[in-house]
Amino acid sequence: MGIVSSIPTFGKTAITLTVIVPYFNEACVLPELHTRLSSVLSSIDGQTEIIYVNDGSSDNSLDAVERFTSEASSIVSVSLSRNFGKEAAMSAGLAQSKGQAVIIIDADLQDPPELIPQMLEQWQQGYDVVNMQRSERLGETWFKRQSAAIYYRLLNTMSKSNIPENVGDFRLLSREVVDHINRLPERNRYMKGIFSWPGFKQTTLQFQREARHSGETKWNYLSLIGLAIDGITSFSVSPLRIASVIGFLVASSAFIYGMLIVVKTLFLGEPTSGYPSMMIVQLALGGIQLLSIGLLGEYVGRIFIETKQRPLYLIQSVNQKPATTALALECRA
Repeated sequence: MGIVSSIPTFGKTAITLTVIVPYFNEACVLPELHTRLSSVLSSIDGQTEIIYVNDGSSDNSLDAVERFTSEASSIVSVSLSRNFGKEAAMSAGLAQSKGQAVIIIDADLQDPPELIPQMLEQWQQGYDVVNMQRSERLGETWFKRQSAAIYYRLLNTMSKSNIPENVGDFRLLSREVVDHINRLPERNRYMKGIFSWPGFKQTTLQFQREARHSGETKWNYLSLIGLAIDGITSFSVSPLRIASVIGFLVASSAFIYGMLIVVKTLFLGEPTSGYPSMMIVQLALGGIQLLSIGLLGEYVGRIFIETKQRPLYLIQSVNQKPATTALALECRA
């Protein structure tokens, strides 16, 4: 079923839809993804493009992508000079995109390309952001699902932006939202928060997230913890305020406890004792101080990175390939 009359018209050469696929060492799954994605896009009226962003892959993923052709869509292969991380790869794809609607999709086929027509229908109805929420996360452990739920609740409690729970990078953004995101200057990028920050008219669709088609995830628990810290420190100063409150409570408790010892010694004649309790207090104070210093270090480190003004990524090459049907028409002409 094609997407027909209600798609806005932006001129003969305008691209209706851009699909961005960031990838890192996904040679085994990319051909299947491209087959399914091309099949879906062939049912969509209007010009479409697929932007594959190579995030410094060390396998033959880039070679596979540069052999891809499509009868329905133009193909853009962007290769970064090294592995800059998924957040940078998505930013590179957004900067290269030309579509009036832009969809970001993972290369591992956990996000079904077959849902793209439903996302476009919501865009046609006037929504600027279509969030794809996972109703079920197949192939993930109970611990990972529960820790993700706790993290999203914590993040939304601390952050002023409403970041939808269980919504990954799979979503549709209108051209206006993409343009605003591209103008954001920060180098420390937590894209789930950045996607939500502009606001605009949003809707959410639920889907069942499949297990990986093949290969192994590039996100281990340490990487996910780092991403969680990035999310909290990028969109909230609440941790600093919490550290200040804890410091005030500990200092107040220590002062009150000290006054009690003075009163008991001077007026009640009780000897001062309790070496174990004193050590516990000292260790607790030391731990809180180290935690607070580490927290300050996270924010100072981000300030340091921002002040250097280094580019978010470096592009090694950009190869563009028009739709094969369009190329055939030009040859006959």
